[in-house]
Amino acid sequence: MRDLIVAVDIGTGSARAGVFDRSGTLLARAERAIAMNRPRENFAEHDSEDIWNAVCISVRAACEAAGVNAERVAALGFDATCSLVVRDHDAGQLAVSGGEDPRWDTIVWLDHRALAEADFCTATQHPVLDHSGKVMSPEMQMPKLMWLRRHQPEQWAKASYFFDLADFMTWKATGSTGRSRCTITAKWNYLAHEQDGWQEDFLERIGLPDLRQRGSLPDETVPVGAPIGKLSARAAADLGLDTGCVVSAGMIDAYAGALGVLGQFAGEPRALERQLALIGGTSSCVVAFSREKKFGFGMWGPYYEAVLPGHWLVEGGQSATGALLDHIVRLHSAGGDPTPATHQRIVTRVRELRATEGDEFAGRLHVLPDFHGNRSPLADPHGLGVISGLSLDATFDSLCRLYWKTCVAIVLGIRHVIDKLGECGYALETLHVTGGHLHNPLLMELYRDVTGCRVVVPKTSDAVLLGTAMAASVAGGLHADIAAAGRGMHPGGEELHSDPARRALYDREYRRFLALYRHRDELEKIV
Repeated sequence: MRDLIVAVDIGTGSARAGVFDRSGTLLARAERAIAMNRPRENFAEHDSEDIWNAVCISVRAACEAAGVNAERVAALGFDATCSLVVRDHDAGQLAVSGGEDPRWDTIVWLDHRALAEADFCTATQHPVLDHSGKVMSPEMQMPKLMWLRRHQPEQWAKASYFFDLADFMTWKATGSTGRSRCTITAKWNYLAHEQDGWQEDFLERIGLPDLRQRGSLPDETVPVGAPIGKLSARAAADLGLDTGCVVSAGMIDAYAGALGVLGQFAGEPRALERQLALIGGTSSCVVAFSREKKFGFGMWGPYYEAVLPGHWLVEGGQSATGALLDHIVRLHSAGGDPTPATHQRIVTRVRELRATEGDEFAGRLHVLPDFHGNRSPLADPHGLGVISGLSLDATFDSLCRLYWKTCVAIVLGIRHVIDKLGECGYALETLHVTGGHLHNPLLMELYRDVTGCRVVVPKTSDAVLLGTAMAASVAGGLHADIAAAGRGMHPGGEELHSDPARRALYDREYRRFLALYRHRDELEKIV
């Protein structure tokens, strides 16, 4: 009997696989690191075959740990970062930066090589940008594709397939070139609410008139929860599964996390519109849903049916959060390699210092966290980080002060996003947090106290995998629809409430945070 689901989550640094039953219980999981090439500043590349290999190892290991036979797996689901995979006429790898080694065929989501191309897109003021916060980000696929055509014309001429990473995985698994509505709507400027989703005049204006033909991009998309096809014999052998396994449409990793924590509300539209998902890891994304489209500057979306049928999705976020804390550790002379043990040592010392110094701890130190640009709500990919209040102190305690105020800045940035969503008409009350930030007690305390929201922590550390499993369970026939899967598989959560005594402190920090943005802007404008 086919009664289980395998979900795969491909992050920035690793691939994870989990085996779930229809109630959402995680039976086993496994993880495998993936390689990244950083040839120069703002460039980041993956090897898609290395990713597929990591996925196969993880799936086999998770199934073995769960003691699961292939005949029990009804469906396989993938979520992934919004990285761009490029393949040639024979479906072989094409190096996105040229050179003789073809293996680096994937532009990672965080790659900002296409800043100029993103600016060009923004300057067109095409109506399609209304669904990208009026500004094109270099993390979207169109600027990356423009860069490839402009800077690697020989590679462009050889290309025949362009994939969002999640769609690449479903293609590897099934041989189908079907594309997910989730990925194509959110990252390819496809308007799922229009009869003709591709905006040909926009593609013409940005110099990609042949994109659909060259990239083997279909006219229609596959909704979340629908099947792409069944496993091919080759993929089944690689994964240790069988050809009776259904593969569901792929998902963006953050949106899978949003489904994992908000799926219980999928059948309750009024309640859903008061919830906000925060998926925190290398970067941070906040995701909200509504039955009506609500636009806002600097917000990605609204995207129609990017996850839930009949609903619009809006996303705000920060391009570097966990990555920023790692950077601060590396940057400081008392830091070094940002291992989990190093982070824990810093967190422990921060708590000791705060207990001794109280609210005066690092009181004159202030940080703007835009070290990799500002995704939301300023929509400024050229934005830079700011640190104000440094002294000559180079001790470990000075690192702890800087680390603490960077954590504060990250969460103040989330408050900034939430405030702007409120101005767009989103009446948000509860923040559901998942991802790697669950393991940082400083961030979790701050999400509660800085935002003033009721915070819910799901009773699972794998909500991204769970969201992917929810969607796959529908494709595999274990649940009737996404709402049923959300109700049947949600693990429940623990509520955290803000400390009213700290409200005035963080209101002041927020005023200083906004002032620092004004001062940065003043400096930028001096000629």
